[in-house]
Amino acid sequence: MKDFDKKKEVEGILGGIANESFSTLVNLSKKITDYGAEDETMVDPDLEKKDAEIDDEMGVAVVFDEEEQDEEEEEGYEIRDESDEEEDAEQEAEAPETLEGDDELVVGGTSSTRQGRTQTDKDIVSPHAIDGFWVQRQISEVYPDPVTAADKASSVLSILASESNLRDCENQLMELFDYQSFHVTTKFLKNRDVIVWCTKLMRSDAEERVNIEVAMREKGLGWILRELAGDRKTKTRGADDMDVDEKPAAQTVPKTATLAPGSTVQPKKMVDLEGMAFSQGGHLMSNKKCKLPDGSFKRAKKGYEEIHVPAPKRANNAPSDLVPITDLPPWAQEGFKGIKNLNRVQSKLYPTAFGTDEPLLLCAPTGAGKTNVAMLTILNELHKYRNDETGDFDLDAFKIVYVAPMKALVQEMVGNFSSRLGVFGIKVGELTGDSQMTKQQIAETQIIVTTPEKWDVITRKSTDTSYTNLVRLIIIDEIHLLHDERGPVLESIVARTVRRMEQTGEYVRLVGLSATLPNYQDVATFLRVDPDKGLFFFDASSRPCPLQQQFIGVTEKKAIKRYQVMNEVCYEKVLDQAGKNQTLVFVHSRKETAKTAKFIRDMAIDKETITQFVKPEGATREILLEEANNVKDPNLKDLIQFGFGIHHAGMTREDRGLVEELFADGHLQVLVCTATLAWGVNLPAHTVIIKGTQIYNPEKGRWVELSSQDVLQMLGRAGRPQYDTFGEGIIITNHSELQYYLSLLNQQLPIESQFVSKLADNLNAEIVLGTIRNRDEAVQWLGYTYLYVRMLKDPALYSIGVDYQEDDPSLIQKRADIVHTAAALLEKCHLVKYERVSGRFQSTELGRIASYYYVTYNSMSVYNQHLRPTMSMLELFRVFALSNEFKLIPVRQDEKLELGKLLERVPIPVKESVEEPAAKVNVLLQAYISQLKLEGFALVADMVYIQQSAGRIIRAMFEICLKRGWSVPAKAALDLSKMIERKMWGSMTPLRQFKGLQKDVVRKAESKQFPWYRYFDLSPPEIGELIGVQGAGKLVHRLVHNFPKLQLQAQVQPITRSLLKIDLTIIPDFRWDEKIHGGAESFWIIVEDVDGEIILFHDTFILRQRYAEDEHNVTITVPMFEPVPPNYYISVISDRWLHAETRLPISFKHLILPEKFPAPTPLLDLQPLPLSALHNKEYESIYSSTLQTFNKIQTQVFQALYTTDDNVFVGAPTGSGKTICAEFALLRLWSKRDQPRAVCIEPHQDMVDLRVTEWRAKFGKLQGGKEIVSLTGETSADLRLLEKGDLIVCTPGQTELKTRIVACGVSLANARDLSEWIGAPSHAIFNFPPSARPLDMDIHLQSFSIPHFPSLMIAMAKPAYLAIVEHSPTKPVIIFVPSRRQCRLTADDIITHCGADDDSKRFLNIEEEDLQPHLDHINDKGLVETLKHGIGYFHEALDKQDKRIVERLFQSGAIQVLIASKDIAWSLPVASYMVIIMGVQQYEGKEHRYIDYPVMDVLQMMGRACRPSEDERSRCILMCQQTRKDFYKKFLAEGLPMESHLPTDMLHDYFLAEIAVKTIENKQDAMDILTWTYFYRRMTQNPNYYNLHNVSHQHLSDHLSELVENTLNDLVNSKCITIEDEMDVSPLNLGMIAAYYNISYVTVEVYTLSLKERTKLKGLLEVVSSSAEFESIPIRRHEDVLLRRIYDRVPVKLDRADFEAPHFKTFLLLQAHFSRLQLPPDLAADQVLVLEKVLNLLSACVDVMSSNAWLNALGAMDLSQMCVQACWDSDSPLKQIPHFEPDVIKRCKEAKIESVYDIMEMEDEQRNELLQMDARQMRDVATFVNSYPTLDVTHELVKGDYTAGAPIILQVALSRDVDEDDEDDQNVIAPFYPSKKMANWWLVVGEPSTRQLLSIKRVTVNKNLAVKLEITLPKGTHDLKLYVICDSYIGADHDINLEPIDVAEGEDSDSDEEMESGDEMEE
Repeated sequence: MKDFDKKKEVEGILGGIANESFSTLVNLSKKITDYGAEDETMVDPDLEKKDAEIDDEMGVAVVFDEEEQDEEEEEGYEIRDESDEEEDAEQEAEAPETLEGDDELVVGGTSSTRQGRTQTDKDIVSPHAIDGFWVQRQISEVYPDPVTAADKASSVLSILASESNLRDCENQLMELFDYQSFHVTTKFLKNRDVIVWCTKLMRSDAEERVNIEVAMREKGLGWILRELAGDRKTKTRGADDMDVDEKPAAQTVPKTATLAPGSTVQPKKMVDLEGMAFSQGGHLMSNKKCKLPDGSFKRAKKGYEEIHVPAPKRANNAPSDLVPITDLPPWAQEGFKGIKNLNRVQSKLYPTAFGTDEPLLLCAPTGAGKTNVAMLTILNELHKYRNDETGDFDLDAFKIVYVAPMKALVQEMVGNFSSRLGVFGIKVGELTGDSQMTKQQIAETQIIVTTPEKWDVITRKSTDTSYTNLVRLIIIDEIHLLHDERGPVLESIVARTVRRMEQTGEYVRLVGLSATLPNYQDVATFLRVDPDKGLFFFDASSRPCPLQQQFIGVTEKKAIKRYQVMNEVCYEKVLDQAGKNQTLVFVHSRKETAKTAKFIRDMAIDKETITQFVKPEGATREILLEEANNVKDPNLKDLIQFGFGIHHAGMTREDRGLVEELFADGHLQVLVCTATLAWGVNLPAHTVIIKGTQIYNPEKGRWVELSSQDVLQMLGRAGRPQYDTFGEGIIITNHSELQYYLSLLNQQLPIESQFVSKLADNLNAEIVLGTIRNRDEAVQWLGYTYLYVRMLKDPALYSIGVDYQEDDPSLIQKRADIVHTAAALLEKCHLVKYERVSGRFQSTELGRIASYYYVTYNSMSVYNQHLRPTMSMLELFRVFALSNEFKLIPVRQDEKLELGKLLERVPIPVKESVEEPAAKVNVLLQAYISQLKLEGFALVADMVYIQQSAGRIIRAMFEICLKRGWSVPAKAALDLSKMIERKMWGSMTPLRQFKGLQKDVVRKAESKQFPWYRYFDLSPPEIGELIGVQGAGKLVHRLVHNFPKLQLQAQVQPITRSLLKIDLTIIPDFRWDEKIHGGAESFWIIVEDVDGEIILFHDTFILRQRYAEDEHNVTITVPMFEPVPPNYYISVISDRWLHAETRLPISFKHLILPEKFPAPTPLLDLQPLPLSALHNKEYESIYSSTLQTFNKIQTQVFQALYTTDDNVFVGAPTGSGKTICAEFALLRLWSKRDQPRAVCIEPHQDMVDLRVTEWRAKFGKLQGGKEIVSLTGETSADLRLLEKGDLIVCTPGQTELKTRIVACGVSLANARDLSEWIGAPSHAIFNFPPSARPLDMDIHLQSFSIPHFPSLMIAMAKPAYLAIVEHSPTKPVIIFVPSRRQCRLTADDIITHCGADDDSKRFLNIEEEDLQPHLDHINDKGLVETLKHGIGYFHEALDKQDKRIVERLFQSGAIQVLIASKDIAWSLPVASYMVIIMGVQQYEGKEHRYIDYPVMDVLQMMGRACRPSEDERSRCILMCQQTRKDFYKKFLAEGLPMESHLPTDMLHDYFLAEIAVKTIENKQDAMDILTWTYFYRRMTQNPNYYNLHNVSHQHLSDHLSELVENTLNDLVNSKCITIEDEMDVSPLNLGMIAAYYNISYVTVEVYTLSLKERTKLKGLLEVVSSSAEFESIPIRRHEDVLLRRIYDRVPVKLDRADFEAPHFKTFLLLQAHFSRLQLPPDLAADQVLVLEKVLNLLSACVDVMSSNAWLNALGAMDLSQMCVQACWDSDSPLKQIPHFEPDVIKRCKEAKIESVYDIMEMEDEQRNELLQMDARQMRDVATFVNSYPTLDVTHELVKGDYTAGAPIILQVALSRDVDEDDEDDQNVIAPFYPSKKMANWWLVVGEPSTRQLLSIKRVTVNKNLAVKLEITLPKGTHDLKLYVICDSYIGADHDINLEPIDVAEGEDSDSDEEMESGDEMEE
């Protein structure tokens, strides 16, 4: 070619070129000499980075092909990865140019031709014949010289092994043999594959051999291996005899959830996982032949070849087959608004989809309406949660997940479902990488549309189980993606779901939607679909618009030529349609859209066909010219007037909108666009052309073929159902790819599993989740994957050699080997610990991080190797760049220049040179943060890819550093991850984090070097001035105060010398704005050592919008080291906001560590004492039935307790028999002459009740019967009990006696202080160490790091279950959980785990029929269910009978597991072999956070594992949060340090009580009394704990006097006491009331301030509810919903309802009590707490009001009656009588029966007739009526002259008519009141007209009582009333009018209406 012609041709492609540039090009091209060399160097195309070179000008992939020497070959299959054998079959295979008779077009050779020729052709060599030196032997026949022969042999092998085609090989061989020895050459060529690969095999060692075999399989040469193995083909099971239903795994691997280690098989060898993975990924074609439909034909043209496939006939469907929408139930029709009928596909599926719960697999072409099928299954699911009466849905009961592969699809589905399901109140949420959802949002959403990866991440985390367990339906769209590189994600999701479902029995419906595919049976098997019921397959004929396909394979080898040919073909195809139909052309880069469009236009102008695209005179032309003026994009402006459009994501919104509109209206003929149009916008066209099928993939760093997904989606746009009868799809691709696309589009591309490539990571995820604990369970898990389904079908493809198939039909051995290999890989990278022998796996922190952040195991090992404790940001970037995720990203020649420039512009220096990929990754991430503009298309793609992975990778690094305790890199990583999220550097202004702030404001703020923290102090004008933008001041000021800033305060309290407790108070100091902060902001709390290098503690803290104003408290325990460091730092760092960090140094300058603790008392090895040591037969008989000897601890303390009167302290672990020790002291007391009383003080009321019943049984007969009583807390009743009791059991009350003190407790660290304080001599102090138990205890600590509480409880259930099975398979177990509600949930979880092991009754040890009689008596229905499985639960809210039954069943061993709530630990009447403490935190509603259990409670729970008579040892398993682990480790071993809480909690009330009984009369007394307290003792020992910074005498006394002053002043301020002369104190009336009723001084103060003279019932209710006593009413998580419902049903409302305040809850519970609402058990138990306290408080109200002489004190008395009888004052008094339902009361009203007295007086017959009750009910009525009080009241005024101010006496006589012989029982009958109560009466004299109360007395009436009431009156006539009011019954009161009293003027007339305070207090 002459240069001139060359130039012309080049210009045709590149456009005009200047002469100089052209001559440079020519000279350069002469220098290219290596074009022949490529033949030798070509290797596996996967490594072929050359494809990736991008020609900068063109933006296209330039592939320099191999065979450039002879371009004019007729037939150019470019062989990439398809089987090499095609080559030698080529001649035969391409024969059918003219179609033969069977109308089949076969593309691609098959090995059958080879086997057919064997008989005739003597040249064919069998693989067996070839060994390593066969070639050499053949050659030596021609060249006898051995050296030459060896030399030529190696050349021959390299020629044969090269990628060149037959023709080239032949030429090279001929050359090698000097054009002679023709037969040898022929032989070599005919057996090319066999020779090459057999020789390789024979020369390889075992390791390499595996790799070679894999390579051969991929090349499709499996037949060679089969022949070598003696033609194994016969032995593999043919595909047709695999029956889908037959689950081969059933024979061996059990289905249970837990398998014992080693129960399946041992692995034999490692397998090569990388070799097993398919390197072509989604491009793998396992079919060798593609059968095309009739009517297909093939044409060869110059440079390309076309294959035409006709459109299939549309299936005709009779309208009768279609299901009309009206067939659906009326409510469901809402989901199909505007549709008349379902289409054919939907109608076919309707009965199954909507009528059953079968799993479904639907294969149908794009556009067949699969969304509506999904819709049907969703409606079917909704139907189950619909209440048919109301039509409401139970929206919290279920979740539905819709998995779609692309973000665009996800958004489309969210829109679709939201609009259609909104009617039902259903919320649809989008969950992708871009749009996260908070827990709260997920909890409120019913349908979650998500991508596979995101759903995988979520189900991998234990944090989210609480709602992922609610999923009832999973719809997987485009499930044929199993074949794609993202397939493994789908496999892992489905396998996880199905496995969980089969094990727990909780059914989840799986619905798979897919394009048409040949092996749908396999996919159905994988989804557990029943092929007869749930499998639906529709071929291409059900496409709404059948598709006529053209496949054009460009045969050109040269890239530039190929590009030209593609353009020309594209032009021709567009021209075919021009003027008739519209065409969409898809190209694969944005630049390419304009280039292709211009090429077509220019060519049309050249060939003068342009008028076919837009008629020069038509209206369209005018419109286009008009619109061209509005266009922004210059290319589009240029093209649009010719009827061409372009469309890509880089254009402006307006331009894109315009193009879409013009195309839809038919004005544009041709639209060239990128794939975004296919996914995002629904614009169909008659013809779709896909020009080129290669697309840039940054992850691989090269051009790869389009995914099948994209191709199908683009072709889905062909054909407009409303206009066309068919659509046309044209694919222009490389000739070598033809077969792939033919197979793909004609349902002949089998779907294979790509799982092996991600197997190790998925295995790790399951191990972390806890679903796989050993190799055997992993083998079982593999049986749930699609990989397993395919391995059974096609063993050869998945390299399953003959050695695996003998007698192992379910491939257990192969699976074991795969798992073993994967586990070994994980172990190498430290992600799991793997015991080879037993096969156990144990997850590590690294493994957990890898799973949660989706980081590959290789990357984890890179970070593990490279992260160091002192790393800065600079090094983090470098470690990041080494990630495995980026290993394929190359540095291209043409990028070096741009990267070089970037290297100079990025802020953090990069060490490596431009050549290195690591430098590129590093630079691109920095460029992303800096928001730099990039030029190269590939660079942009790479950057996006890097940025998408950066977030999670850096987070993973952050967690690694956090777990290791490395402060510096952890903080750097956290900052870096925020910089990536916010796209800004730390040095920029934090204002950039607010969206929508003008650029110039940000720029100005950054140019002023003004420190950020000082912005907070500026006013808006000052900010405006600072920035220099006046108008912006206001806005910036607002944003600055929206910036999440926190204030911190810390209080340090040393607990021991090595442990500090820090109470951190966090005060939010910013304005919450939902648009900026959403619903919650999360923060990290990090405590660092003094150098800021080591993290001593870390935790997360979540600030929720609801509490954005409140203070928050967090309790932290950190270790302390000696010598004491100067300080620690606490940092609270925002998780999302840069610079939002508060750092608080905690100085230890004044830290005084507590004294060292004395050593514990050693437990001596004494001979156990026999019972006879008591020397008292009567005493011995008490114990003889249960014990023979006392245990070691009892023996050691016996002397001190039973033979002396010393005060004694016994400290020993719970469960060691301390009660008996206390009994020694009692028996000692009772063996004296004058038997004094004994008092036993227990901490909780439940324990009091237990103790009383136990001791009544023991001592009730002792010495003529001991009276054992418990106090009630109601004052008057208690006084009577104190008189008659021998032994009083109470909660801490008050006793004033010279007494002997016996203290029993757990092992304490500082027992000596306590003992000395109670006055025990040193020989009477027994403080045993925590390990000194009657039985040795093994304690296991298990830690969890799951912040989300409900998920944490679910996560603990399985370890708890496994612990029972492992450590205590037959012995009883008690499990403690945090709350009552949790009891039932945990019971269900454990039953589920039993069920999963196919042994759901494993904990039940008796026959069901023996259990049934017990179950019949149980009221709690849930309990009946769990007991059937051998699991009971026990909590406060169970009724007495249920408790008794459960206790009996557990003690007898009938049930093995008992689940108890934390609060019942103290009063649990049973013990067990093992105790499991599930979680050590409970929810504290007032502070809305989870707080730790008190250590005391934990020890108490542990003590429940103790059965000395039955066991040798005991066990305890403590499950806690990771952060608390060290804390518990310490205290379980050391004993508990005990501090005093007097100053914080009790001091005021203590002083007040002492002042009221006159023990404190002045301030000095108060000081003295303090020195007797334990508090005083501890102050000197641990001064810092009590805020004391020095222990000198002076300091102490100052501190104490300050304490006394403050306390007494508070009491003065609340009007409880007075102080005279700065010294003497005396009680006031309020103080006396508080002390008398034992209520808090705060409460009384509230009463005085809030109660007024006109306070009515509502006010009273509110005031009583706000008593300080109710502060302790628990507020549970999510309880506000219940409280809201109650609030709607009660009559009295408040102005401000606060559902999280204890006082409001009390207010509701009282009303619910009066309304007799049925409450859930939790609230019912809280209600009992309220009712137990409320009467005392009401009495105090009465006293407070009457001391003000207000007559409305009567209201408080009414309230007291309401509380006892659970009625409103407006209800009929009859409602109190048992069984008086509303209808009975109504009948009574009609019969004019109004009061209880009326019932009494009725005749029997009449009564029976009216009430209509059975005998039992009548008995109850009678009992009530008989005990209903009838009082006779007589009164008289003492005669005399009444003068003002003088006392007037009113004498009142009360008498009850009591039957003489009746035992007088004054207990009130009140079925709704929780405790016993005696009836009391108030006598009140009042004057209604002035609302004055003149006199009041409270009395108890036995039979008769005479009372004197004194009143004084002012002058005048007075109408008085005498009120006799009961405190317990409604309707028994008397209002008696006294005759008017005239009062004369008194001597001393300033009448004193106020009574003296002493008077009202009389009883």
